[in-house]
Amino acid sequence: MSASTAGLEIRHAPHRLRSAVELLSSMRFAIALLTLICIASVIGTVVQQHQPPVNYVNQFGPFWADVFGRLGLFAVYSTPWFLVILAFLVVSTSLCIARNTPKILVDLRTYKEHLRVSALSAFHHRGEGTLPLARDAAVQHLSAFLASHGWKAKAEVREQGVMVAAKQGTANRLGYLSAHTAIVLICLGGLSDGDLVVRAQMWWQDKTPYKGSGLVSRVPPEHRLGQGNPTFRGNLFVPEGASAGTAVINLTDGIVLQDLPFDVELKRFIVEYYPTGMPKLFASDIVIHDPDGKRYNATVKVNEPVVHRGVAIYQSSFEDGGSQVTLRGHPLDGLRPAFDVKGEIGGNASLRSGDSAMTLEFSGLRVINVENLGGATPQATDVRKVDLVGSLGKHLGSAAGGEKNKSLRNVGPSVNYKLRDAAGQAREFNNYMMPIELDGVSVFLAGVRDSPDEAFRYLRIPADADAAPDDWLRLRAGLADAKWRREAALRYARKAAPVDKPELVEQLQASAERTLALFAGQEPGAKPSTGLQALQDFVESRVPEQDRLRTSEVLIRLLNGSLFELLNLQRERADLPAREGDEPLRHFMGQAVLSLADAYAYPAPVWFTLQDFQQRQASVFQVTRAPGKTLVYAGAVFLIIGVFAMLYVRERRLWIWIEPHSGGGSHLRLALSCTRQTLDTDREFARLQADLFGASAPQAPPSA
Repeated sequence: MSASTAGLEIRHAPHRLRSAVELLSSMRFAIALLTLICIASVIGTVVQQHQPPVNYVNQFGPFWADVFGRLGLFAVYSTPWFLVILAFLVVSTSLCIARNTPKILVDLRTYKEHLRVSALSAFHHRGEGTLPLARDAAVQHLSAFLASHGWKAKAEVREQGVMVAAKQGTANRLGYLSAHTAIVLICLGGLSDGDLVVRAQMWWQDKTPYKGSGLVSRVPPEHRLGQGNPTFRGNLFVPEGASAGTAVINLTDGIVLQDLPFDVELKRFIVEYYPTGMPKLFASDIVIHDPDGKRYNATVKVNEPVVHRGVAIYQSSFEDGGSQVTLRGHPLDGLRPAFDVKGEIGGNASLRSGDSAMTLEFSGLRVINVENLGGATPQATDVRKVDLVGSLGKHLGSAAGGEKNKSLRNVGPSVNYKLRDAAGQAREFNNYMMPIELDGVSVFLAGVRDSPDEAFRYLRIPADADAAPDDWLRLRAGLADAKWRREAALRYARKAAPVDKPELVEQLQASAERTLALFAGQEPGAKPSTGLQALQDFVESRVPEQDRLRTSEVLIRLLNGSLFELLNLQRERADLPAREGDEPLRHFMGQAVLSLADAYAYPAPVWFTLQDFQQRQASVFQVTRAPGKTLVYAGAVFLIIGVFAMLYVRERRLWIWIEPHSGGGSHLRLALSCTRQTLDTDREFARLQADLFGASAPQAPPSA
């Protein structure tokens, strides 16, 4: 029996109904539905699902984000059109099964022994031979022979002879039914465990999605589903030391809350790491509280859920549960002292910078940060060799530089915060607590990005000999004060001028002081620029082209020497010993020039560093009641059976016509039919003839 693409035909019904049923039950319609589901699944895989709307606006733009949102591409598997396609596929496949099952069952019971003798010559595999046995004895011999070779046979006695029909591998037909049944079961399981049942429950109980924000306990009852909901899939957020019994179900147009038949208390969140700092284990020690007062201790691990009262609890992810942090704010104008701000992750604090008010939002705390620092070579930057034009390409560059060999290392805690101005515009910052060695220099990384879809850009602030940013901050403060720039330039001039030419001191001082003023953006009459860009603008506007390279080298030397004196001046103000001009200090000063130039483009008046924290973790559990999983598992079993039956089981039918031979004995004509013509079939038919007729079996006549 060959598969037909036609559908179920109804004889006594209106024409439109017959056409609709035929189309719905046809193989071509089912394949079209499967194609649509595959396309939707690709979209659901490529486009991240259930993300905040602002993420899609940043990624696709306002117009396309609105178009894709209306089409439901951000929640493909719960959109009405996807569920409708799935439902039609169930109906279509069920009708296909209903149409073909009677034919298959009939075909399994028949041996087709009524085949005409003349039809045997039309088969690809055919042969002839004789047996030295009378007809009845030959029939008995053939019956025993076929049974020993795994064939089921039936004989039909005719006037001229006997037709023996045999079959093998009929489980191939059952594979068709098994595979199609699997599709129906898996789709039914998906429909029963999806949003369709949740939507039906909401309609039945007159519930609506909640589109606001706030505490779960304050959400009105019209947005809550009862404990009797037969199927759901939601998220449960539980901080350490707290308990929760209400899950959040995300829908395309809001959320609904699902009350659980128990409460989950998180005693401790466990995370273990490999020596490289990569996570090895995520687990949660929980206590389940039943309404009757009973308590059950359990541990939820990734891929090892805990099932209680028909609800499975999975370890989905983990977040901050309200850690306490202390940030130290360093005003970058150098005119105000540092200050501390305490807060809780998820909270905020009010700040004032001059006449403008800002809000500091504590976004996140990460105690473990595994970064790829491979390929970093221990080499310092010599500012005397800085190309003023080329160096501008490193302006607020990446933290880890270009492509390097992988070397994973834990670089310690980091804090994530946002600074929001009075107009509501916010920038996000990510700063590491401890210095990190990059390219041979120990630096603090201060990250910033303007929107969530961008990568962080990092300002590299060199750490001093005490592994602190204090010397860099002192340089920054000194550059902001004309008095200290003048004193630093004078000290540099006195040391750099030849002993026999004291008249050069005043000239060197003026040049060094002007260089510092240009670098600080406080040179009267100069272009409104700072850092290395200001020096570059000065060279291009005031110096002839043939002298620019030499002038650039002189300016860099003046800048480097003056900054060194400025640093020691600031340390003297703090009653600290002066720094010696050794190799570590040269590394520090080289990076300091670059970071001071970049710091003028830092888009915030204050740089916050993480001073102290008290971490409090929280687990995010996925809680599910999924009765449809039994159907999905059963469908998976049927699918495996069906695929193996159709691919690895070959249905073969054998016909043997027995008639008396003129020289005595019986003359046999054989024909073999197989669903797939392969080399194995050729070898099997050759072995069958050899076993039946002996080693001298005649060759099969050539095929027509």
